[in-house]
Amino acid sequence: MLFIKDVKGKGRGVFTDEFIKKGELIEICPMIVMPAKDRKFIDQTKIFNYYFLWGDTHKQSAIALGYGSLYNHSRAANADYESYYEEEEIHFIAYKDIQPGEEVTINYNNDPNSQTPMWFEKA
Repeated sequence: MLFIKDVKGKGRGVFTDEFIKKGELIEICPMIVMPAKDRKFIDQTKIFNYYFLWGDTHKQSAIALGYGSLYNHSRAANADYESYYEEEEIHFIAYKDIQPGEEVTINYNNDPNSQTPMWFEKA
């Protein structure tokens, strides 16, 4: 149901070839969790663009396996995600109905309604 496609100006993105109903679970991704002390090194690598802040204090970082680290950001996101720290999983859920051929996007602010600009968005 999910596939990767290049998105102009964003790199790779996650798309669906099937209808996904609002509230439907899209994907469960296991996480590779890295200790907080390693984040300063990770921030100097390409992985900086792919990790999630992790843990109750968001001091750790984690890479989502599956398609998890490839969902692009949108302030009009059609999906949301829930972090399960103890299980080391992240769940992606449809926030809106998603049509076949549509890109599945999340809001990196962990709130699908947030309009706060991200560091990579032009002011």
